[in-house]
Amino acid sequence: MADSIRKHIELKAPIQRVWRALTNHEEFGAWFRVKLEGPFVPGQEARGRITHPGYEHVVWRATIVAMEEPRLFSFTWHPYAVDPDKDYSGETPTLVEFRLEPRDTGTLLTITESGFDTLPDHRRVEALRMNEGGWTAQAYNIRAHVDGPADE
Repeated sequence: MADSIRKHIELKAPIQRVWRALTNHEEFGAWFRVKLEGPFVPGQEARGRITHPGYEHVVWRATIVAMEEPRLFSFTWHPYAVDPDKDYSGETPTLVEFRLEPRDTGTLLTITESGFDTLPDHRRVEALRMNEGGWTAQAYNIRAHVDGPADE
């Protein structure tokens, strides 16, 4: 079974624009569909309410690991933690990394989530399946956000 998910997406936007979309909590929230309570700070938890239809009852939580402008933004979280009555804190979180590389035509964004092998057996397959599809959708969301006509 796979331990990680990796997505690559070419964006027309320059690296600084993509960096801002990833690390500014309001911009991140707009394309990721979460209303965050405050800015991202390495070593601290970021939290907010998911705004994606059907998941509004879920509080999104992540611990910011790195913000190495403009190349790496990463956090840990509990993948597919959508049951508000379940305590996921005893599970080892997965690591999500957004790596940015400048390209002549814009930016190559690589999204990697690793560590699924540490999840409890009863959650591993579903979390991997849901996040595989989720990261595909989020890659398109950030593309629409940074490449869209409303941007600079």
